[in-house]
Amino acid sequence: MSNETQFAELIWDADGQPSSGRFGDVYFSRVNGLAETRHVFLQHNQLAERWAALAEDANFSIAETGFGTGLNFLCAWELWERSAPRGARLHFISCERFPLHPDDLRKALSLWPELQPLSDTLLDSYQALPPGWQHFSFSGGRINLTLLIGDAVQMFEQLDAQIDAWFLDGFAPAKNPDMWRPELFEQMARLSVPGTSMATFTCAGDVRRGLQAAGFQLNKVPGYGSKREMLCGHLQHPVTQQWQAPWLCRPEADLQQPRTALVIGAGLAGISSAWALARRGWQVTLLDRHSEPASEASGNPQGILYVRLSPHSTPLSRFVESSYGHCLRHLQALLPDDGVNRQACGVLQLPTDEAELKRLQALGEAGYPPSFLQLLDSQQASDLAGVAINTQALLFPAAGWANPPALCRAMLEQPGIRLLGNSAVAQLDHRQGQWAALDANGQHLATAGVAVICGAVDSLQLAQSAQLPLKPIRGQITHLPATPASRSLRTVLCGAGYISPARLDEHHVGASFRFDRFDSEPSEEENAGNLEMLRGLSPDMESLLALQQLQPAALKARAGLRCSTPDYLPVIGPLADADAFFEDYAELAKDASKKPDTITRTYPGLFVNTGHGSRGLVSCPLSAELLAAWVCNEAFPLPRDLVDALHPSRFLHRRLIRRQQ
Repeated sequence: MSNETQFAELIWDADGQPSSGRFGDVYFSRVNGLAETRHVFLQHNQLAERWAALAEDANFSIAETGFGTGLNFLCAWELWERSAPRGARLHFISCERFPLHPDDLRKALSLWPELQPLSDTLLDSYQALPPGWQHFSFSGGRINLTLLIGDAVQMFEQLDAQIDAWFLDGFAPAKNPDMWRPELFEQMARLSVPGTSMATFTCAGDVRRGLQAAGFQLNKVPGYGSKREMLCGHLQHPVTQQWQAPWLCRPEADLQQPRTALVIGAGLAGISSAWALARRGWQVTLLDRHSEPASEASGNPQGILYVRLSPHSTPLSRFVESSYGHCLRHLQALLPDDGVNRQACGVLQLPTDEAELKRLQALGEAGYPPSFLQLLDSQQASDLAGVAINTQALLFPAAGWANPPALCRAMLEQPGIRLLGNSAVAQLDHRQGQWAALDANGQHLATAGVAVICGAVDSLQLAQSAQLPLKPIRGQITHLPATPASRSLRTVLCGAGYISPARLDEHHVGASFRFDRFDSEPSEEENAGNLEMLRGLSPDMESLLALQQLQPAALKARAGLRCSTPDYLPVIGPLADADAFFEDYAELAKDASKKPDTITRTYPGLFVNTGHGSRGLVSCPLSAELLAAWVCNEAFPLPRDLVDALHPSRFLHRRLIRRQQ
């Protein structure tokens, strides 16, 4: 998939209403776009009536073809706030091949002042988005939006969701036939259940026949304005689903049980997971062996929003890209940009060798929007950073740094989270449908219906998660006192390591990578290594920080253990019983092409979210949304192939087919 965002080409008429220059069609009725949306999509999916009848904790999912100006989304949001129970959640999933540029979106939405509070909230989060999946959260988690930037069929092929209503929008079939094709209707049927509704402004014969062939029962009803007829209907019969590896399938969830959860580990992964569940109305007990949260690797004073991408769209690169956009919105919502809690000062990535320079150049030429990344020459980089940069550099202008402990504290303010410090979990027992957390002496700590393991490398001490190939990597950061000269540094610099602009009169430099030491005692050797690394970032560092006068042994430092995996992707999802896995799928060791149907024996209600390595600040917010989607049986906020790439059972499967069990 190309990284280039092809924005909509808008033509504005004398009344300030937009149409598409590419397709020669309008975005909404010239008579009244707001009334058209309410007539076509809200009324003929019977949303007001259906939402009023929802249970207090219900989830409802709408999927849409053609986000356009976002008018349909905003109208659905407004109606949801008026009609649905306060505890219910709406997930709106919309695909758009040619998104509007933020400036065009702002101009278009100004046409409806009655929607301004919602429009402003959307615009505050909306950036020039790269292709792929972008997840947004509004109204305290009550409204979720997943934007799929790309071809509708390709995007919906990767969607794992149960859709309750379809908004089949987009430009008219005669203007945009590539969207209105049988493959799209087949995906709609795959993602629907009997009774799933749909509505569309068109009554074109090809569309009607295609939807009927896919299994939808249709009715012709009066259209809006000058449109004589439109279509609405519902799916009649379930669609036969293609085979999916059972070890990657969703486990059966008992959604009738009280929504209580244990989360083990109060670092970024654990606190983010607790926050995501609590926002869904869960009562969460968060346990940690330390007295205070974020006491280990998540406790550094400055966490860098470092986004290492590949020009080749690898699973890791795609995951980081989606995580980065969500993280920016998450930080914006929770922390002030005040130079203490966070600073959106930009991050400059500098090459360490010729191969790294070629990677940065390839990314700079890949077509990303300039608001996402830019390739700068040495003079541009120097002017931006405030220090000399003697090479090309890749700029992430919206990135910067954040204070992870402040982010953790902000998330812990979410109602529904109870933190139990000094509570080291040594054992998890499943008793009568509940998980019990016990300490090393067998003493009971807490009980809940669901348990989530977020204990980094300590996760290996629990019998159920001992199967995971987690590895510790020690990292040490060095605290350097700011000087009058060093305050000229205006951006984060990343190369072999990083240095941040000063926070509270200190720069933070790091971080080391050690595989031979697993304690948290700072070392003089790693301080010295961090100082030497600085010299490679900029020729100005020697003088700006008076490096020659600094004694490594006297410098303050902080060391902690990162937790990584062999493929550098985190592990997020349900945990399978390893012994049962090898027994149930033994035939795969002889023939990996077999397609067994045996349901995987997972531990009921047991999940994991760990292994984020050095990128936890970027990856944990979206990972927590994915974790909550697993627990609550919601639409996944990531494409299915990435969900599979993050699944804990991927390692059991690899061991089996490599005969390593």
